[in-house]
Amino acid sequence: MAQYEALYGRKCRIPIGWFDDGENKLVGPELVQQATKKIKLIQERVVSVDDVQVTEQLSYEKTPIAILDRQVQRLRAKDVISMKVLWRNNNVEEMTWEDEKDMKSRYPHLFPLPEEDPTETSQP
Repeated sequence: MAQYEALYGRKCRIPIGWFDDGENKLVGPELVQQATKKIKLIQERVVSVDDVQVTEQLSYEKTPIAILDRQVQRLRAKDVISMKVLWRNNNVEEMTWEDEKDMKSRYPHLFPLPEEDPTETSQP
């Protein structure tokens, strides 16, 4: 078994297999040009390995940028609050729904404390 096949569980597709069945008549320089274009397209879309900061646990840290939305779901007798969070890892942005309690404990800076109302009076 080849290393690629052992690692990914499938056979390696050589550049000839990158094209549709109708395109299989390409030969010589045309084949090389088509393969080169496909490789350049892939390279433009793939994030540089040097840009990703990987931890010892082989994971990377996403940074929350903003909370975009909030929803409350009623599950039996309990309300579950979810928040739509905009994340950034390097130049890639994605949005996910996260638990509000978890987000408040991990990222308190996203939740400013409510200001006190000056019209309220406190009694001793």
